[in-house]
Amino acid sequence: MNAADMPVLSIMLAIPIVAAALCLFVRAELARPIALGATLANFILGVVLWISYDPAGAQWQFTESAQLFGPIGWKLGIDGISLTLIMLSVFLMPICIGASWNSIQKRVGEYMAAFLLMETLMIGVFAAQDLLLFYIFFEAGLIPMYLIIGIWGGQDRIYASYKFFLYTLLGSVVMLIAMLWMIQFAGTADIPTLLNTDFPVQAQTLLWLAFFASFAVKMPMWPVHTWLPDAHVQAPTAGSVILAGVLLKMGGYGFLRFSLPMFPEASANFIPLVFGLSMVAVVYTSLVALVQQDMKKLIAYSSVAHMAIVTVGLFTFNQQGIEGAIIVMLSHGLVSGALFLCVGVIYDRLHTREISRYGGISVNMPKYALLFMLFTMASVGLPGTSGFVGEFLSLAGAYKVSTWATLIATTGIILGAGYMLYLYRRIAFGPQVNADAAAMQDIDGREMWLLAPIAVVVLWMGVYPETFLAPIRRDVATIVERIERAAPAGDSKLMVVDPTTARFRVAHEPKKDVAEGSH
Repeated sequence: MNAADMPVLSIMLAIPIVAAALCLFVRAELARPIALGATLANFILGVVLWISYDPAGAQWQFTESAQLFGPIGWKLGIDGISLTLIMLSVFLMPICIGASWNSIQKRVGEYMAAFLLMETLMIGVFAAQDLLLFYIFFEAGLIPMYLIIGIWGGQDRIYASYKFFLYTLLGSVVMLIAMLWMIQFAGTADIPTLLNTDFPVQAQTLLWLAFFASFAVKMPMWPVHTWLPDAHVQAPTAGSVILAGVLLKMGGYGFLRFSLPMFPEASANFIPLVFGLSMVAVVYTSLVALVQQDMKKLIAYSSVAHMAIVTVGLFTFNQQGIEGAIIVMLSHGLVSGALFLCVGVIYDRLHTREISRYGGISVNMPKYALLFMLFTMASVGLPGTSGFVGEFLSLAGAYKVSTWATLIATTGIILGAGYMLYLYRRIAFGPQVNADAAAMQDIDGREMWLLAPIAVVVLWMGVYPETFLAPIRRDVATIVERIERAAPAGDSKLMVVDPTTARFRVAHEPKKDVAEGSH
């Protein structure tokens, strides 16, 4: 049977739910392999999706449709953008289960069930083709993450989990009201239909702001980012990996799927707001990261800076910028997840995240130091790693719209190199001030199996990004075609040679008549 004829997406949603129910009723020794088996099965199905997806075929593939109740329909389907984000989710999930294998000892069954439920909801967000179904998946994802932080988190876990829940919930109530108005206006909740619906320009502004209230918190954009450092510091290692790896991408996906194509005129009007907030985020959070003493907090602030590059890329209204933003999302999901895993490795040995407690561990942990260096360089955006490709494309696209935004976003990359290399130098090459740190064992086989696959994909994306650009290219072109009527003129004066006159002209200016140019 052909994969396209099977309800692959429904199967991918069902497997973790069934496994989660099993985990609740078995001993810890059984819950771990059940969770790992379910996430690996979903990863295999994700690979089947990737291989079976036809970039030149229909825009929406693997579609399924059934009426549930009232206005909500069970409508699933993916395009290239959804495919890459689902693949990111199913790739990171077995790694999260592996990372929790020894570190989580209390209520193991419930912990595994929460992660499996999270996987179902993440895939649902990227596969939903019904507006209300998307909203249910989008909001329900709060619940398992709230439990993971609140039950298995650190000392201040209750405060962090409430802050995370309230921040992300408040914005979404406004979004629901906007969704109900859109359904009433268009007469349908079908997302592909709504993507081609022209909403009144006056209404677009209010609708855009309603969606922005939710997506800006999820990204998170400055100044509604303050829940993220607390959530990361208190969450267990695997919770931080999935929070940074996938949950932050839901905001970017929301901008890409709803805000831009459904409200193009409003999106164009709000470009100064988005660029302004992004510029502040890139510089401010990078400076805050420079003075952090807690490793997790430093990486959390770096996430806010990287997500600001994503928002700049998304609102460039051109192919380069939007493709770059998606690649930054994928790269950040892998690299940031890997950095949190690296912190988890040494935290499991020394039970502290204070940077000053470590030093010179490249002597006694050479394999760990090598992998940590690779992920640090990818975070900085070293050519040959995944970080470079996305940031280069995003900034190249942004340059066509705003030279100032590009300049300030680029300073954020320089600051990013500052705090990441400073972190790495202190941990790997600093003086060995702590005898316990100097006695730590290098990474074992299980930890190598967690980090090595991410390292391979980070290098693969950096050396041959076409693998990841090919599925999204046509879908990005469709979005650009939809929004180009509202695209901003841009302030850059890029000079090109006019082949008809062999003279330089500004790229955005029309060609001169040949006769006029020959005088």
